[in-house]
Amino acid sequence: MLNRLGNQTLVFKNKPRVVGSYSVVGPKEGKGNFGKFFHKVLEDDLFGEKSYEAAESKMLKLAITEAISDARINKDEVDALFAGDLMNQIISSSFAAKTLGVPYFGLFGACSTMAESLIMGACHVDGGFARYVACATGSHFSSAEKQFRYPLELGTQRPPSSQWTVTGMGCTILGNTNTGICVESATIGKVVDWGVSDVNNMGAAMCPAATDTLKAHFYDTGKTPDDYDLILTGDLGKLGSEILLDLMEYNGFKIGNNYSDCGQMMYNNTQKTFMGGSGCGCGASILNSYVYSRMRKGELKNVLFVATGALMSTTSSQQGNSIPSIAHAVSFSLGGKERNV
Repeated sequence: MLNRLGNQTLVFKNKPRVVGSYSVVGPKEGKGNFGKFFHKVLEDDLFGEKSYEAAESKMLKLAITEAISDARINKDEVDALFAGDLMNQIISSSFAAKTLGVPYFGLFGACSTMAESLIMGACHVDGGFARYVACATGSHFSSAEKQFRYPLELGTQRPPSSQWTVTGMGCTILGNTNTGICVESATIGKVVDWGVSDVNNMGAAMCPAATDTLKAHFYDTGKTPDDYDLILTGDLGKLGSEILLDLMEYNGFKIGNNYSDCGQMMYNNTQKTFMGGSGCGCGASILNSYVYSRMRKGELKNVLFVATGALMSTTSSQQGNSIPSIAHAVSFSLGGKERNV
């Protein structure tokens, strides 16, 4: 019997648990709405390195090692690391992995990578292929801006539809234990492309994929938006979130009462980020701090995390192609007695 519902949703019968987590962000993020929840806020986003790419990799390594420590296990007990980022050839993750000595799967789902890593990790734990796994991702404003848009030195004007790539990392340790936050199910997204080609309007490009995955999740599981205390998208930003609400209502689902977006929430109104935050570190850092913290306190019992990713490259954008996107959904529930943290 397959452990799945409908066409796209996996059900984890053995309920992998969140046994450890860690988040680290840059100084701008620390001054935003979630500063008190992040485990570490950097004073300088170069983090003592000579390049932003090196700083990004160092931050990701810190998130992984500290999440392992939070899980109260040894590094040797981690049977696999699932990690990815936005850099070409996912160098931030690979360079971090080379110093950790942990079996490594490099992933790329753009800003959906946190959900992708959780799905792959949960499958390994649920299937008995691993005791503990590390699921990690992150992004850095300065490295992403330089790669995907313009050199920072140009001081290029940003259009009102743009978002600010979050400098942030997050890592979740999943294990086969009896207590803690459960990974209940996961809905694997399909690539969706509605023809948006503006790299400064990622919310509009990605919200059709989020709509498609949310619809699939509700159809497959038979659940409704009211079954969740929080439905959280990764980084659609203000504009993308508004479009998503309209698209979901058009398809018969009202999610507004318990819906939020990490990109929309990350920064406050004085930080001049236009449509808010973006990047795979946006959802990863908030999930691994604010969300898990509230679940451990019992303030949230059922959460649906939907990370969205734009699957373009600098080459495809320069050639005038539209932006195909994807979204993966992971359902968490609070099961059993949580250990003290």
